[in-house]
Amino acid sequence: MPARILALADQAKADGKLLADAHANLKEWLDAGFLPAWAVASLAELTGQGAWEELNDRFFKKLAFGTGGMRGRTQGRVVTSIEKGAVGPQGTPEHAAVGSNNLNDINLVRATLGLYRYTAQWLASEQRADLPTLVIAHDVRHFSRHFAELAASVWTRAGGRALLFDGPRSTPQLSYTVRLLKAHAGVVITASHNPPHDNGFKCYWNDGGQVTPPHDAGVIAEVNAVKLAEIPAYLEINRAAAGRVPAKAETAYLDRLMDAVLDKSAFAAKLKVVFTNLHGTGDVMILPALERLGLAAATVPAQLAHDPRFPTVKSPNPENAEALALGVEQAKATGADLVLATDPDNDRVGIATRTRDGGFELLTGNKIGTVLAEYRLTRMKESGLIPAAGSKSVALVKTFVTTPLQDAIAAGHGVRCLNTLTGFKWIAAKLAKYQAQVEKAVFEQQGLLIRYDELSYAKRAELLQKHATFFAFGGEESYGYLGTDDVRDKDGNMAALMIVELAGHLKSKGLTFGEYLDSIYAKYGFCDESLLNLTLEGAAGAAQIQNILKSLRSNPPAEVDGAKVAEFLDFGAKDIRDDDGDLVPKENFYFFTLADGRRFAVRGSGTEPKIKYYIFASSPKPADAAALAQAKAAAAKAIGSLKTWLEADALRRASAANA
Repeated sequence: MPARILALADQAKADGKLLADAHANLKEWLDAGFLPAWAVASLAELTGQGAWEELNDRFFKKLAFGTGGMRGRTQGRVVTSIEKGAVGPQGTPEHAAVGSNNLNDINLVRATLGLYRYTAQWLASEQRADLPTLVIAHDVRHFSRHFAELAASVWTRAGGRALLFDGPRSTPQLSYTVRLLKAHAGVVITASHNPPHDNGFKCYWNDGGQVTPPHDAGVIAEVNAVKLAEIPAYLEINRAAAGRVPAKAETAYLDRLMDAVLDKSAFAAKLKVVFTNLHGTGDVMILPALERLGLAAATVPAQLAHDPRFPTVKSPNPENAEALALGVEQAKATGADLVLATDPDNDRVGIATRTRDGGFELLTGNKIGTVLAEYRLTRMKESGLIPAAGSKSVALVKTFVTTPLQDAIAAGHGVRCLNTLTGFKWIAAKLAKYQAQVEKAVFEQQGLLIRYDELSYAKRAELLQKHATFFAFGGEESYGYLGTDDVRDKDGNMAALMIVELAGHLKSKGLTFGEYLDSIYAKYGFCDESLLNLTLEGAAGAAQIQNILKSLRSNPPAEVDGAKVAEFLDFGAKDIRDDDGDLVPKENFYFFTLADGRRFAVRGSGTEPKIKYYIFASSPKPADAAALAQAKAAAAKAIGSLKTWLEADALRRASAANA
């Protein structure tokens, strides 16, 4: 059978139907002789059908283990009858799609084995005799439990110790548990808010954050060094090998979530909340956390069950209005004040808030982060957690593509604002740095080796302000927020508590979220933002995204939408330092400032087949409500015009022969 498959592939390559790289990878997989019989039969079905576009997508590259792990399709656009097999009760095929560019058992083994080998080498280099320990969590997606059990089996078979949650858990809970149990690494099987056909392998280091330099490069090298011939020995799952995450770790996480609450009395504001987990993991911790604070949130029955198909939404993404539609409908019918929605692995939160006229308004990720930043800094000052005059030892930490309004809020409160590359791992790296500074200072000055993670939130705040930088709040425009350094990733559980606290506070003051946001504009100036996503899938799409990025670097526009480019920052070519004085890692990420004050950033998504444009327009403090209304209208028009120009420019660059 392999000979027949290769003969057909050879002819397809000669006819220009099968890409050279796809042909080479397909041949490598077949020649290696490691594929199970079902996988060979699946490839025979595809080649027999002449499904060359599908085979190009499956084999045009090897699924890359990037700096955060890997993510890809577990089901092709064409699902073979062999892969479909005995379909599970929630539509899960019997086998994940075979292909070098798919997330399947083969690539899962490769990722886990590479991570294990790097971890073992690192422990040896540190002269530690510890048994390499891995904590594994998973969401509700197709194959998530299977992949989690396979990863645990690979890790233990390689010589380590693996701990697995007994059911779906959120990404932030994994981050916390790695730290609590002093594990050496962590993995979450998730594709976040991607479509149902995707899944992923998200990799964490011993600080609870996603891997960063130098560990990321080390893990990638070891994953790439795994030979196909090694994989068959690890494909059979030993489900008895993994241990279970202890119940005390779950209780400890719930306890630590309470650190994010600055004013528990806000939960007594007779607030009515509708919560939807969009079929994902959000219900596991958010509901009991709110109950502990005295608030029983109403759930959306049709979306409560864990379901990898996410059947009630087009996309399980709380950024999208459609995903909150059922929650808003229920909130209108029941007189609720707030709708909360979380994505499948519960690291992102979207909200809809009641307006003065009784309707509901969806807030963007930038606006949610803005109101939380202003509220939390204000409350921290009122409680004495940070000085009333502010302090340069206190900081907001956000990404460069998150609204500059938060920079203005930080300046207004007399605290610092640090900007990082996109990806919460860079925010987590700052928290790890500040923790290390405290531990070093206390040890050197007092001879004490403190157990940082066991300190109370107030004590950590005190020591960080004295010896390092206290993290007051952080977030990304993509609906991810963090209130304390207990967790080293964006945390939907924590964000839900912070948002409900703010909602209770505003209700007690007779204010809507929109009115609170307008008061922030009056205080700091107006800023509006928008995101342009261009989805370019498959082998052709990947090439188009690279065309755009290369073209912008080699031939950046001198004029955009009628405005001259005043500044062009290429983060991949220029040395740029952040507010700590640390060098920002090089990345294919560009920032343009136009002469009329508009700004936009461009980057390729690290997790989806998208190129993203982040667009900003701002104006000075409005004198009154009429001036604010004019500023909003002018910004919307300016952003809309820029978005149209950028989309046309991107599509031209995507297909340019000389890109």
